[in-house]
Amino acid sequence: MDNIQSILSDNIKRIKEQRKLSLEQLSKLTGVSKSMLGQIERGEVNPTISILWKIAGGLKLPFSELIARTETDFELIEKDSARLLSEDNGRFRNYAVFSYSESRPFETYYLEIEPGSHLEAEPHPAGTQEFITVFDGTLQVSVGDTVTDVAQGCSLRFLADRAHAYRSIGAETCLVGMVIYYPQ
Repeated sequence: MDNIQSILSDNIKRIKEQRKLSLEQLSKLTGVSKSMLGQIERGEVNPTISILWKIAGGLKLPFSELIARTETDFELIEKDSARLLSEDNGRFRNYAVFSYSESRPFETYYLEIEPGSHLEAEPHPAGTQEFITVFDGTLQVSVGDTVTDVAQGCSLRFLADRAHAYRSIGAETCLVGMVIYYPQ
């Protein structure tokens, strides 16, 4: 199975080639340094979720397009084989399960967020919505000035085309299912 670094490397190279972008142009579009982009392209680093969101936002493409594997007709994803992206010193774990495709304008994630851990997310493309279900723990979601606590068994939908943040506010690790929908 491909590791996340090789998948990212292949996808960055493909996107740069398709769009005829230099490393400098890609850096200007995304706000990510040429050095970091070069390391990602060479498969030398496992960038943070925040850096990947900056790249996706700058390129105006779904986040999962950066980490997508080649798709087959039937696919079972076990947690241990999902692409793991982490933040907050590994305390915010984001497992990329199913990626966006032209025929399927959404992506799915499984999140494990340790108590007190948080992530501040960049805005997604215009009209993007997130659908979150909390399976264990309590998740606090901030979108602009609105702060909502989502308890175990509850779900939340919100427009994600503005800055937003997640924080585990309970005493236990928060387990979350997430779908990000991109309007056609």
